[in-house]
Amino acid sequence: MAENLKFAVIGGGSWATAIAKMLCVNLKEIAWYMRNEDAIEHIKIHHHNPNYLSSVEFDIKKLKLTSDINEAVAYADYIIFAIPSAFLNGELEKITESLEGKVIFSAIKGIVPETSLIVGEHFNITYNIPFENIGVITGPCHAEEVALERLSYLTIACGDAKKAKIVAKNLSGNYIKTKISDDIIGTEYAAMLKNIYAIAAGMAHGLGYGDNFQSVLMSNGIREMKKFIRKVHKMKRNINDSAYLGDLLVTGYSIFSRNRMFGNMIGKGYTVKSAMMEMSMVAEGYYAAKSAYNLNLGYGANTPIIDAVYSILYEGKSAKAVFKKLTEKLD
Repeated sequence: MAENLKFAVIGGGSWATAIAKMLCVNLKEIAWYMRNEDAIEHIKIHHHNPNYLSSVEFDIKKLKLTSDINEAVAYADYIIFAIPSAFLNGELEKITESLEGKVIFSAIKGIVPETSLIVGEHFNITYNIPFENIGVITGPCHAEEVALERLSYLTIACGDAKKAKIVAKNLSGNYIKTKISDDIIGTEYAAMLKNIYAIAAGMAHGLGYGDNFQSVLMSNGIREMKKFIRKVHKMKRNINDSAYLGDLLVTGYSIFSRNRMFGNMIGKGYTVKSAMMEMSMVAEGYYAAKSAYNLNLGYGANTPIIDAVYSILYEGKSAKAVFKKLTEKLD
């Protein structure tokens, strides 16, 4: 039965392209939905995505490309969403096909702005998808390194271990190692929060702080993450595992990190609007900062880094002044 399961990827960006690449190694065919019809035609002719990870060559015989999200949903047993969280609700509103019985995995690292929920909770509450049919794909793993076929690690979290293993098997390869987890809520919140800390790391770099300070920032970040997630969903977890600490570190330090890049621009004096206009990709941490800050008004966790990023991005406070105060709160 598992051998005949069909997969669909929803999204046309870098992470969707990387996931499609991984799945094509193990499956005879996948459905791949993207809005951009020009990109679809380009892939059919030239065998690569013209806008993201253009070095990745696809076997077109393995791709069922479509600009109709309902066609992809109808095709698949397992649907992997890999689009920016800010645009997820708009895409879901196009779906008229039933999601009943479908297994939904999220490779989205953010909060759905319309509901202030992580993606798994959004599907559960808004679309009545049971948690045993919802999963999360987390890092530490950058799409760019998948394209380069550099050794990377993924954590596949799902309440149903069997379904987690199916997804893990179909994403595994010579340069992709996978492990499974039952902490679907914690890993998804960690994937969202690490983008905020990466923005903070970028801001620090843009302001001229060195590696010494950034190491303190990241060590405080993982402790802050632990406090926040414990408030949201208390269970036994090792925050030093790669799905939490590892993902935080690669997002905070990597040259491929769009959130670090965004923060770096803010630290250098760009306005939020000008930084967004210059970047061709979405920095999920921008939306996550507002959601995490507002959620924490109810939880009351001690989160000075999240508070600092929020005040700079949404209250227009000086990054230089805010970080000067933040240095006194870290240890």
